[in-house]
Amino acid sequence: MIKIHSFFKSAFATLAVASSLLTAMPAQATAQVRIRDLASVQGVRSNPLYGYGIVVGLDGTGDQTTQTPFTTQSIISMLQQSGVNLPPGTNMQLKNVASVMVTANLPAFAQPGQTVDVTVASLGNAKSLRGGLLLMTPLKGADGRVYALAQGQLVVGGAGASASGSKTQINHLSAGRIPNGAQIEQAVASPFNLGDTLTLELNSTDFSNATRMVAAINKTFGDGTAQALDGRTVRVRAPQSPDDRVAFLSRVQDLSISESIATAKVIINARTGSVVMNQAVALEPCAVAHGNLTVKISTTPVVSQPAPFSQGQTVVTQQSNIEVSQAGGQLIEMKGGAQLSDVVKALNALGATPADLISILQAMQQAGSLKAELEVI
Repeated sequence: MIKIHSFFKSAFATLAVASSLLTAMPAQATAQVRIRDLASVQGVRSNPLYGYGIVVGLDGTGDQTTQTPFTTQSIISMLQQSGVNLPPGTNMQLKNVASVMVTANLPAFAQPGQTVDVTVASLGNAKSLRGGLLLMTPLKGADGRVYALAQGQLVVGGAGASASGSKTQINHLSAGRIPNGAQIEQAVASPFNLGDTLTLELNSTDFSNATRMVAAINKTFGDGTAQALDGRTVRVRAPQSPDDRVAFLSRVQDLSISESIATAKVIINARTGSVVMNQAVALEPCAVAHGNLTVKISTTPVVSQPAPFSQGQTVVTQQSNIEVSQAGGQLIEMKGGAQLSDVVKALNALGATPADLISILQAMQQAGSLKAELEVI
C-alpha cells in the first residue's frame, strides 16, 4: 500500500507540473485542426484478413503432435496434395512444425500484386516460432473469399534458451511478423467513385465540429457543397471525375477549423491508480471529510491446566482482542477551480489512496462539485 500511495503522489505531482506549464501558456479558446484529423471518408477503410497455416523449419520447438492432433492432420493433408501418401496408422512425431493463425489488414484501394505485412501467432503448444518458415497460406475476409496469399520467413522479436531444467526468455516467442509477407490477389470494391456525393464521418460525435466543418467547406467551395446529416456525418457534393474527386477531397481534408472544447472527463484506472483528466474539468467549492477505518483482530491461545491429582483435563481456549482505529477524518475545504492545475492541487491536498480517490470523486460528482464525466476502467 505504501508503494502504491507513493506512486499515486508522484503521478499527481507530475500532472501538477504539466498543468502549470499549460496554464502559463497564452490562453486560447479553441485549437485549429485539419478536417483530416477529425473525420474520415465513409467506405475508405481497411479490411481484416485471416487464415490457418503451417510453420516449418523450427529447431525442435514446434507443436507436440500428441497434444495437437490438428497439426498432424494438416501435414498429412498437405503431403497428400503433393502426391505423398502415408501408410495408414503412421504415428508421426513432429518437432519442427507448428500450426499458426495468420492475420493481416487489407488497406483501402489495395490492388492485386501489392504486398502487406502479416502477423503469425501459434495455435498449438509450440515453444518458439523463431527461425520458422510460413508455407503458403490463403487469407480470407469476412465473406469467406480469398483476398491474399501469405508466405515467408518469420521475424520474431525475442530469444530464449533452456537446459537441464533452467530456462531464460526475452520477449514473446509464440508470435512474429513477416514484412510484406502477403501478396494481394483480389481488390475490394470501394464506393469512393460512386454517386455525386461523399460522406465524411467524424471520429467522435460532436455537433459543434460538424457545424464548423460544414461552414468551412461551404465558405471555400460555395454554399450547398456540404450538409450536416447529424452530429457524426457530413455529406459533401463531389465532382464525378475520379481525378477531380481525389483533388477535391485533398483540399477538403486540408481545411482547418476551430475544434470545439472537448467534454470534461476524468479517467481512473482502478488497477494502477492512474488518474487522467482533460483541460475542461472544473471544480466547484466543496468540503470533503476523508478518513480510514481500520479493524484489527488478534487471537491468542490460552491453556487451562488443572491442578495435580484433580482428575481434570487440559483445555485450550482462544482469546480474541479487537482494536478499532480511525485515521484522519478531518474536514478539508476544497476551493473551486476552472483550470486543470487548480483541480490537481485540490485533489492532491486530500492525500488519498487510489482506492479512496475513486469513492471521493464519485461522491463529488454526485454532489455536483466535480463538473466532469467520470469513467473508471
